[in-house]
Amino acid sequence: MTALVVGAARSGVALALHLTAEGEAVRLADRKPSSELLSTIAQLPPGVDLRVGGYDERVLDGVDVVYASPGVPWDSELLNQARAKGIPVSSEIDLFLRLCKGTVVGITGTNGKTTTTALTGVVLEAGRRPVVVGGNIGDTVLDRLAEITPEHWVVLELSSFQLESVEHPHLHVAVILNITPDHLDRHGTLAQYVDLKARAIEDADYALLNSRDPTVSALSTRAAGKVVWFDQHQPLPPMPLPGRHNMENALAAAAVGHIAGLSDDAINEAIRGFKGVEHRLELVGEWAGVRWYNDSKATNPDAGRVALSAFPGAPVILIAGGYGSGFDLREWVQDVLANTEAAILIGASAGELAEALREHPKVIRAETLEQAVLIAAGMARQGSVVLLSPAYKSYDMFKDFEDRGNQFKELVRQRFAA
Repeated sequence: MTALVVGAARSGVALALHLTAEGEAVRLADRKPSSELLSTIAQLPPGVDLRVGGYDERVLDGVDVVYASPGVPWDSELLNQARAKGIPVSSEIDLFLRLCKGTVVGITGTNGKTTTTALTGVVLEAGRRPVVVGGNIGDTVLDRLAEITPEHWVVLELSSFQLESVEHPHLHVAVILNITPDHLDRHGTLAQYVDLKARAIEDADYALLNSRDPTVSALSTRAAGKVVWFDQHQPLPPMPLPGRHNMENALAAAAVGHIAGLSDDAINEAIRGFKGVEHRLELVGEWAGVRWYNDSKATNPDAGRVALSAFPGAPVILIAGGYGSGFDLREWVQDVLANTEAAILIGASAGELAEALREHPKVIRAETLEQAVLIAAGMARQGSVVLLSPAYKSYDMFKDFEDRGNQFKELVRQRFAA
């Protein structure tokens, strides 16, 4: 059996390691040159047939199955060529779900997935069963397959890219937090994006849905199992992180805990101690009465709106902007006007945002993130919140949103924590 793995990111490495351990021959293909994949290559087991720097249809020669990484479009030319040849096309998460012996909780939605996944893991750890957390949250799970028993809870963050690649996603509990337009450059239409999110609940035992989100609420008729409106969960958990969206994340985690048979006290204690997730409204620190928050994970305007409403009454200095186009900015603009005293704009979208925010009394352009931090520090006063919540992707200036958030934290700490 020869398997082709397309894409040499984290899931590609996990696939190569797993398939090799199972005795399969592995070919790994990526369009990037080897000079950009040194860390990946160092992790690969011996014997992997590496095809980097580009490939064509010949990479399918002698292949019995193809596994695509999440970053590879599901209707890409190579995957369609494989299908035309009768070669099955799968993915890391598809393989994991077919082989996993644990009880799986899948969490999806446009915003809040990572926080809710981490928080659900913390809640379930308050029970007696072992817990594994992974998926799109950044940790692959295929390499942990051998340790997962029928006693395990497995909590997975599932992106639309991953749900697209799973043939029959049977989950015990499926959570859909919210749905707003995102990734339409890949999925084409909002209807297609919604359909992919709905796949999570179409064969799940429990569908945990948000009745406050009209798009999610309308999906209840597509649920195979019992529908639970998680936003109506009682009692309200004591969520320590700011923002109504984080309360909704906590309600979803609490509802999962209730299905798992945990007591309200155990659930609330777990949520009360939750410290949050890196790059998601992460408190970098407080100096001279000014709080600095890293919300670099806000890679679209709807995610940016969530952060803007998290600090009622506080004077907010916003740092925003980045890579992307085609976003509907109207509601984001209204929230910026209503909730910030200044907006510092960076990145490729700075010009577009400056025009959109022309009615704002204080809009400043910065050439670099370092300059934006310097400007914000000069404007902030006791009680202020400085918020990096870009509302755009990061690829114009940074490797990814983690790189953007880490650079922001380092700049802030260099300035204040010395």
